[in-house]
Amino acid sequence: MPQQLDVVLTKAGRTKIRYPAEVLADDGARISVLAAWAAPGVRDFGFVRFEPGDEFTEHYWRDRWYAVKEVRDGRGTLKGWYCDITRPAVVRDGATGPAELTVEDLDLDLWVSADGSQVLRLDEDEFAASGLADHDPDAARQARSALDTLERLAKEGALPALLTA
Repeated sequence: MPQQLDVVLTKAGRTKIRYPAEVLADDGARISVLAAWAAPGVRDFGFVRFEPGDEFTEHYWRDRWYAVKEVRDGRGTLKGWYCDITRPAVVRDGATGPAELTVEDLDLDLWVSADGSQVLRLDEDEFAASGLADHDPDAARQARSALDTLERLAKEGALPALLTA
């Protein structure tokens, strides 16, 4: 198992962002990595701010249609969980280049605040506009089902347990 890899988030066949991460664990189904906030500057969503110094413990599955990112500020205080709806992760070992973990972003997201008081479905308009339901209806069904599953787990307070199971 590589100690470091690049996380590559793609969207519509293009690389959206690439950043380095430290591999924390890989059980063959789920790979967990630690990464710093990789985008330039601050991103203020209104309900949470991601900024330099934030750390993301990211969990990706090779057999599930989502990734869950536990977000902490520079002091280690939990901000919450940002959940990306994606195709299952693909990990390339790096035999012919840097090790990579690649996921395709399917536009849907879920935000869960640290205290659980906010469970917000995000970007449903982008998902509808993407045309995924027309050109890959099975993937669109998988994406909606993944979002529904994560929302249910969050409302039940069970999202943290998903990450330690």
